[in-house]
Amino acid sequence: VDWKDRRMWPTVLPIMLVTFPAAAQYFFWEHFRLPFGATFLCVALLFGEWLDRYISFWGWTYYPINLVWPTSLVPQALFLDIVLLLSRSFIVTAIVGSMGFSLLLYPNNWVILAQFHQPTEQYGTLMSLADVIGFHNVRTSMPEYIRIIERGTMRTFGKDVVGVA
Repeated sequence: VDWKDRRMWPTVLPIMLVTFPAAAQYFFWEHFRLPFGATFLCVALLFGEWLDRYISFWGWTYYPINLVWPTSLVPQALFLDIVLLLSRSFIVTAIVGSMGFSLLLYPNNWVILAQFHQPTEQYGTLMSLADVIGFHNVRTSMPEYIRIIERGTMRTFGKDVVGVA
């Protein structure tokens, strides 16, 4: 939960994720004239991600499955396919569809993330539940000595969060 931060997740992730649905959309549109390539690929990707989450996290280590859900991409893919269906142009789909794909990622997943943005006080510091989960669950992906600390003195002058080693 805690890696879905407010800067990387809604900005970098959609830019990286739009490439595969766009390629599937091109294939289905060019060969079959069917405007559901992006939706088909995102549903298949979501199925594979849930299978991977269940086998890897719950099946091997009994890690809580409600903390490792994949990003929901189906509404964004539907928007991409609807833009292609209505415009019948790859140029318009690339401009309008990819922009909508990126802008819909955060509001679509906000419902899932909202419960983890509740404030709580932990050790005299006001944190969100996602931060508390990140501090208490030891993960091997990032060492514990490299954490993002969001306290008043640890921010830069531009109010950006800095990593502390």
